[in-house]
Amino acid sequence: MKVIFRKYGGSLHWHHPARLLGEDAHGVWVGCEAGTTGAKGDGPLVVWERAFVMLFPRNEWWVALFNDEGHKLDVYVDVTTVPEWGDGEVTMVDLDLDVVRTREGRVFVDDEDEFADHQVLLGYPPEVIVQAESAAAALTRAVTDRLAPFDGATHLPYLSQVR
Repeated sequence: MKVIFRKYGGSLHWHHPARLLGEDAHGVWVGCEAGTTGAKGDGPLVVWERAFVMLFPRNEWWVALFNDEGHKLDVYVDVTTVPEWGDGEVTMVDLDLDVVRTREGRVFVDDEDEFADHQVLLGYPPEVIVQAESAAAALTRAVTDRLAPFDGATHLPYLSQVR
């Protein structure tokens, strides 16, 4: 299958292959083994050195990535439009805001400046801005408080399938 992130307006952002791993109460899980390649837009291929899994929730404005051990980031959550499935791919619009947890446990919101710039440059509608800000606030609390699926364990059965 293919994971395709776009930017508001439709331009291609990050995209890469992934393997469907399963589904649970949190959503659909896909994974990538170490050595998987992806690209940002039409840029050069990037090779990811470590395995990771991604969670695509149902009817939520985010996509979560859980890295294997050895990566400096534990959890990386992109605030996006609700992921849409079809024809062997999942697609969503990346809305810039990211909620990140490092291996040391520090949680922060990244790319707030890019979010502010793109509101003007890409013309985010007011309802998209409100949804993105609301999702980022709720995710910051959930990731900080280590609520499932951000508890450090929920993703492990899926990650074990791509290690």
